Amino acid sequence: MRRPVKNRNMVSPDIKFGSLKLEKFINCIMWDGKKNTARSAVYDALDIVKEKESVEDPMEVFENAIKNAGPLVEVRSRRIGGANYQVPREVRNERRLALAMRWIIESARARKGITIANALAEEIIQASKGEGNAVKKKKDTHKMAESNKAFAHFAW
Repeated sequence: MRRPVKNRNMVSPDIKFGSLKLEKFINCIMWDGKKNTARSAVYDALDIVKEKESVEDPMEVFENAIKNAGPLVEVRSRRIGGANYQVPREVRNERRLALAMRWIIESARARKGITIANALAEEIIQASKGEGNAVKKKKDTHKMAESNKAFAHFAW
């Protein structure tokens, strides 16, 4: 029997754009409870996106980046008869959003020598165009699921 879905805390929309996804993104970036620092970094990054891409609304670029970086399938390890199989599974929407945010933030933090706002802006712009490390990670995940498609009948 499946375990029940946990009651998760709902975040309130962010101050500037009124977006729940952006507030979750700010919470993912936050370290040691320094939310104002994280918020200013994200808003600075969106301002840089607005300048570089010359778009009216940087939230469109952000939404597109999240959509392009989120995987549709992933592999989960399953032990059957003494052997471990990588079983491809569809990714739920909440997990897709969390993975996309995590991968964008990880690849932005991996860029050395520039501020986090500039790194985030670059990564968001690249992800919205279907490039960058976060999208590469998504493609690798899809490739892994495709190569293990033969074990899909083990899905639970």
